[in-house]
Amino acid sequence: MNDQNRNLILATLLSFAVIMSWTLLFPPEEIPLDTPAEVATQTADPTVPSADPIAPAATAPAAAEEAAAEAVRIPIETPELTGSISMLGGRIDDLALTGYRETLDEGAPIVRLLRPVGEQDAYFASFGWTATDGLDVTAVPGPDTTWSVESGDVLTPTNPVTLVWDNDAGQIFRTEISVDDRFMFSFAQSVENAGEAAVAARPYGILRRHGEPSDLKRFFILHEGLVRMSDGELDETTYRKITDHRFDERERTQADRIEVQESGWIGYTDHYWMTTMIPEQGTPFRSTSKYFEARNLFQAEAVMPASTIAPGESVTVVTRLFAGAKEWDAIRDYEREGGVGGFLDSIDWGWFFFLTKPIFWLLHTLNLYIGNMGWSILVLTLILKAIVLPLAYKSYVSMARMKELQPEMEKLKERAGEDKQAMQQGMMKLYKENKVNPASGCLPILLQIPIFFSLYKVIFVTIELRHAPWIGWIDDLSAPDPSSIINLFGLLPWGAPDPGSILSLIFIGILPIFLGVSMWMQQKLNPAPTDATQQMIFAWMPWVFMFMLGGFASGLVLYWIANNIITFVQQYAIMRSHGAKPDVFGNIKSSLKRKKADAAKAEKAASKPDK
Repeated sequence: MNDQNRNLILATLLSFAVIMSWTLLFPPEEIPLDTPAEVATQTADPTVPSADPIAPAATAPAAAEEAAAEAVRIPIETPELTGSISMLGGRIDDLALTGYRETLDEGAPIVRLLRPVGEQDAYFASFGWTATDGLDVTAVPGPDTTWSVESGDVLTPTNPVTLVWDNDAGQIFRTEISVDDRFMFSFAQSVENAGEAAVAARPYGILRRHGEPSDLKRFFILHEGLVRMSDGELDETTYRKITDHRFDERERTQADRIEVQESGWIGYTDHYWMTTMIPEQGTPFRSTSKYFEARNLFQAEAVMPASTIAPGESVTVVTRLFAGAKEWDAIRDYEREGGVGGFLDSIDWGWFFFLTKPIFWLLHTLNLYIGNMGWSILVLTLILKAIVLPLAYKSYVSMARMKELQPEMEKLKERAGEDKQAMQQGMMKLYKENKVNPASGCLPILLQIPIFFSLYKVIFVTIELRHAPWIGWIDDLSAPDPSSIINLFGLLPWGAPDPGSILSLIFIGILPIFLGVSMWMQQKLNPAPTDATQQMIFAWMPWVFMFMLGGFASGLVLYWIANNIITFVQQYAIMRSHGAKPDVFGNIKSSLKRKKADAAKAEKAASKPDK
């Protein structure tokens, strides 16, 4: 078998295996989601008092929904956010992102991040206090306390609001809520002690999610669930694993608690959105994840150290809440200028973070100048190919030299006959004398594997590619090509199959076809191998990849096409500069003639009568 062709086959098959192995070996587990009706029936025994002051109240679902619906609300209006704050628990439980819509359809609703109890995917943030010394549990505000408005009628970046609650025992609790022009809220929790004795209490913040989100992707390349930073250590826990953190209200058993000493944050991350509590950096706090099985509730907590308040004094603790889109530049600014350590790691960069981070930075920077993510991907591909050109150059030179050795290889094959050992020894001697490395032909393809995965991660995970158009029919680079052969790419009066369906993987679009053609043309730089098995593999490989990658994001397919074209040009130029003369059109004609000859041979064999 020709070593050059064998290396190319092995490298390409390795690429295919790496791309598909995770999906085949570790498919996402299908876990049925509870319907709203089923969740509503999963309530705790109301006769059992809660041993945890931050645990959900043991009330009937209907009563909780009624209380949430009747609570007074303060509107939220910022350039990026709209919603309202409920006076029940001071909850931010109604929040939508004005800059993002659920789909590209005209008139599509804007994305809702937080929802009040009683709606599907109920999800809210609340801040309060737990009692320690000198206070009864009823003397501190909790998630179900009804607050009053002390100042402010609308929360805007220039107009904070203040909530107040008096426990009628000498202590007055206030929460001043402010927000910036992006996605960061600030909760200044204070307690004023007008009593005659010192008291102590712990401020806390909670994020409570009613069941798993209905739009959970369950895709191996994407993390959804708990995300937190604890003294520089990142922790990502899926919803499935969080269910092991069950909290027994009677026994007060706790499964997942971390005492953070210096800095950190905790919250939940979705595909493109995130809600995260950020205590004062440099101050210890307790980071906790819980799952209440009876109610199917996920709860993340940040509990700060106890504060002792002497008579006539007051204490204030500030906790921030990020609730919004995982925009790279916004999160970077909160990390650099806002002092939120490791906040960029809240974006799921994956195993190849050392590649995905710089690749995204370069893509983002290019887009700032170009203004179009599609063209930015093409320029990014050109830059990446230029970076790896020195290694690719050596590889292509070695491949050109191996082509020059083909006549010598054929002579060696004739002399060795069936003696494989002699053939192998002769080949190694020939390579050594001519200073040729037969394995170097794999290098350009092997180099593409981590780059391919990193760019796949960037395109799939980062919100900057979501609904990003390129040209014409490509209006979302994070989604598959919407065109299809089934309607002749829009010429016939019926629609294309829905993206992700079986038909869409068969009746592929324009970009996947270009991908297959570009791979096929790249093959034709070299003559087809004489071995029948190699011929078959080479003949099918471009078209297998065409259908396999047809359902991938358009941005990734665009990168692969550009990569193939640039590789073709590089390899052609380098081989020509070293005496090799690739006959692309001649190789195409030869392959077509060979197919006709094989077909005639098969027809002739079939026409012979059986003996």
